[in-house]
Amino acid sequence: MILKTYGWSFAVTIAGLVLAAWYGLTAHLGIFQALLLVSILCVLEISLSFDNAVVNATVLERMSDFWQKIFLSVGIIIAVFGMRLVFPILLVSVTAGLGPVETVELALRGGDPEEPGTYGYELNQAHPTIAAFGGMFLLMLFLNFFFGEKEHHWLKPLEHLGERLGKLEAVQVVVAGAVLLVAAETFATDHGRTVLASGLAGILTYLLVNGLGELFNVEDHLEHSEGHGQAAEGTPVEDGGAAVPGQRGTGGPTPVAKATGKAAFFLFLYLEVLDASFSFDGVIGAFAITSDPIIIAIGLGVGAMYIRSMTVHLVKEGTLAQYPYLENGALWAIGALAVILIISIEVHIPEVITGLIGLAFIVAALISSIVRNRRHPEEAHVEAHAPAH
Repeated sequence: MILKTYGWSFAVTIAGLVLAAWYGLTAHLGIFQALLLVSILCVLEISLSFDNAVVNATVLERMSDFWQKIFLSVGIIIAVFGMRLVFPILLVSVTAGLGPVETVELALRGGDPEEPGTYGYELNQAHPTIAAFGGMFLLMLFLNFFFGEKEHHWLKPLEHLGERLGKLEAVQVVVAGAVLLVAAETFATDHGRTVLASGLAGILTYLLVNGLGELFNVEDHLEHSEGHGQAAEGTPVEDGGAAVPGQRGTGGPTPVAKATGKAAFFLFLYLEVLDASFSFDGVIGAFAITSDPIIIAIGLGVGAMYIRSMTVHLVKEGTLAQYPYLENGALWAIGALAVILIISIEVHIPEVITGLIGLAFIVAALISSIVRNRRHPEEAHVEAHAPAH
């Protein structure tokens, strides 16, 4: 199981280390230094994005095997080459007003992020745009969880309060908009217009991608119901045949129908945007370790591959069912990351703090799940043997 799930990650690791060694030799960086930097960046990416793997798993388990494979193949190409290499170059090209060729040449020269005119400096200058977009997208994801109904309640007083407040119309958008406005008008005044525009784009992107996914998910299940004269498997007929994640029919635990077609495509798109939002802090934080874009792309790319494999592992092993508070912990970690990204528009926050906060939520939720399973072994047994959603 380990080799099957992590085989591609191991292969990418070997390829990445070979490529780093060759690059270190030809770029006069030194083989040992290149390998060391790639290893550090890989650990940085995994530590910052473990909560991403948990959240991704909650979406991926609703997708068919075909789309899970697409997520690991095409998705990783987008994650590694798109977000870790191409995206920073395009961002610097736009914000610095340089042509693509000039930007690539600038990137290959590297340079200190504190030195004006270097690639690292220009990318650092674009941080308010990145932080506002990614922060608001992740905040919307957290608020959707906080104000929505939950199958399990971890931080019970807060999560029950969130569900009660969630009855207010569009409360997520109201809260996110208020946070964005306060950020732009207080500590982010030097980049107020940029923060407002980028943050609004993050909110709209979340609403669009998430909304399209839910729309086509419902339509696909309704078509399935009409074609077979019954609701999708695992869904009560009176619910209109739309399979709702986390809900089961009255006949006992049954699997929720896997998303296919348009529904799966938009879920895949949602996962890619989510991964992009998580990668922002890693890309920026990597420049505190090295300014070489090739080394950054290799190190973060290898780390991203492990996050993908972890996501698949969580789905295949049914880990989310075995540890019911793990999803809650991951989403609270996302909320913390969103706040950190927004604050980082003006105040630098060390990446180690970001990683440790996310890890603390995950570990605390895992321990709470283990304690809960020991106190209620009968419930843990039923959930552990229930078919995956």
